[in-house]
Amino acid sequence: MRLKDKVAVITGAAQGIGRAYSLRFAAEGAAVALLDKRIEQAQMVEREIQRSGGRALAIGCDVTDEQEMADVARRVHQHLGRIDALINNAALYYDIDLADTSIAYGRKVMDVNVFGVLIASWAVVPYMMRQRSGSIINISSNAAWPGIAARGAKLSTVSEDNVRRAYYYGLSKAAVVHLTQAMAIDFGAYGIRVNTLVPGVVLSEATKKALPEQFMEALRQQALLGTLMQPEDVVGTAVFLASDDSRLMTSQVLVIDAGRKLW
Repeated sequence: MRLKDKVAVITGAAQGIGRAYSLRFAAEGAAVALLDKRIEQAQMVEREIQRSGGRALAIGCDVTDEQEMADVARRVHQHLGRIDALINNAALYYDIDLADTSIAYGRKVMDVNVFGVLIASWAVVPYMMRQRSGSIINISSNAAWPGIAARGAKLSTVSEDNVRRAYYYGLSKAAVVHLTQAMAIDFGAYGIRVNTLVPGVVLSEATKKALPEQFMEALRQQALLGTLMQPEDVVGTAVFLASDDSRLMTSQVLVIDAGRKLW
């Protein structure tokens, strides 16, 4: 068990890739705090972990609410004793509104996908500082690179609407890479490591809802490894970044996309 005796906080833990992170971290020995606005679904994951003999605590919360997240971090520390890792997984992707391309909605995407990362990180950092250790794992996307988005656009019908959506999501995920490097500089003296995972297209329920089958098949053909990723294909790298095996890694951007970024 690579995460035995560690405590991990995972935002957006109730479904999709967040659920996959939660189950794998628990299987690796971590006690897991499952943070999500969808508390009933988070509680289902909590029970699933507990039935397997793991420790889990489901908490309903909004990552954009600074006071609420400070209270959540305090509660996690009180119940589980410490905070060793944070996965900033919560983002507007699964629930993204494909019909709303307004600037107001773009600001909402930025609020969740960027400020949510900042707020959750600021909430747990004081506890990590006192421990003089911790691992913050931010989740970006290969949509952060304009070339990737442009090649994806060629596979679908290009319109002003889907270009706007790509801008909102890609901009938010590019900002996550910036935050990773800034936080790594600021928190490194306290033994806190900050790294980013950059997944390509993952066959989550959100992706299946948002993308047509022919688009996903084109992505598979573009991948050097000739495959599309499942949620479970991303979580092993997150375990590595949370474990002591990566104790000297910080400010890194790790791409997991079956080789598509090279094309």
